[in-house]
Amino acid sequence: MSVDPRASGADSSGEWPGAAPAAGRRFALMGIVNVTPDSFSDAGRFFDPADAVAHALELEAEGATILDVGGESTRPGADPVEADEEARRVVPVIEALVAAGVRARISVDTMKGEVARRALEAGATLVNDVTALRAAPEIAELAAAAGAELCLMHMREPPNQPPAPPRYADIVAEVKSFLEERMAFAVAHGVPEERIILDPGFGGGSFGKDLAQNLELLRRLPELVALGRPVLVGTSRKGFLGELTGRPVDERLSGTLATSVIAYAHGARIFRVHDVAPVRDALTVTAATLER
Repeated sequence: MSVDPRASGADSSGEWPGAAPAAGRRFALMGIVNVTPDSFSDAGRFFDPADAVAHALELEAEGATILDVGGESTRPGADPVEADEEARRVVPVIEALVAAGVRARISVDTMKGEVARRALEAGATLVNDVTALRAAPEIAELAAAAGAELCLMHMREPPNQPPAPPRYADIVAEVKSFLEERMAFAVAHGVPEERIILDPGFGGGSFGKDLAQNLELLRRLPELVALGRPVLVGTSRKGFLGELTGRPVDERLSGTLATSVIAYAHGARIFRVHDVAPVRDALTVTAATLER
């Protein structure tokens, strides 16, 4: 995949904005842009489109090379959002970011085909689907037709539903098998393998992992990296960090930094985060130390 760094948004730090880091590229930071009134992490601070756009531009200035725009919370108990309402939340933000000339790639965080279609038409170039095409298989064809990247995440329970007890014979083996199967499905429906990102789905609740299982996933991340696609890690402010440290949501930066550094050392190269600048600094030092 040959990409002009000037067009892609790659910068002098070696960060990479898309799904396939090239030789010499280090990591990509995906800044979280929640256009929701009920997100667990920011309690609707950026629900107004103008606030969301301003926040996204700030994240880009801090070093985000992907901006992930989402209009529906996946926390357990969150109210489901109809497709028209979700699109009403995210599409104006995407259009405004395109009009502002952002260099970052624009991702839409959705599990609905109609929202993905409208977001891609508005200028998104990556679809981040937490259900890995189970809720809307047509997203594969939409991404393929648009030439977009596709992120497939492991999630046991449907979003917004009460979580079931997380039981696995072998958490890593089961996540790996699931991601292999969903990647094969996407490829069979037209998405080139080189445009696929894999996300093991760190977290509790709908993400279906308890504390020990999240730590096991992190410890054995190289087994997922061995699938040959970029691995995205999203531990930012997650509940298992609070369980370990006793910190509330807005005090989990240290845990986010620690898990991001460990994940980088184990081969992850895309990091979905709220706090872009400090994670960028931590990973820059980590990459400079480990990559010679």
